[in-house]
Amino acid sequence: MPQPRPTTQRPPERPGHPTAAPDPAAEPDPAAAPFASPVSPEAPGSTAGARRLATDPQTVERDLIRLVLTIVELVRQLMERTALHRADQGDLSPEQEEQVGRTLLALEERMAELCERYGLTMADLNLDLGPLGSLLPQS
Repeated sequence: MPQPRPTTQRPPERPGHPTAAPDPAAEPDPAAAPFASPVSPEAPGSTAGARRLATDPQTVERDLIRLVLTIVELVRQLMERTALHRADQGDLSPEQEEQVGRTLLALEERMAELCERYGLTMADLNLDLGPLGSLLPQS
């Protein structure tokens, strides 16, 4: 007849020990704050505050153009800020400043043309990122 296995007891959990269950009444850890959920999840089936993915084949082209133009506008604004910073630091010659200015102006004009062609405004390109705010800074 086999011998019964001896039972082992787990040692009592120590507060603050990594294996201890978190105490809901305890103060929140400040180091964990950046990883905390900024908002509580919405109830299933709720669409409040969030735009759902539209799968209408008639709008796919316009939605794709909107996404591409949003990315291009974001990159254009980043390039513009970088150029201004470099100009303020004296890293660009006057000729380089002029060339960068003309290039950014031409890109901005082309963006306006494409937005008009597809019936979009620059405000349409600004995505709402929920609790993070909008993607593009307000000009």
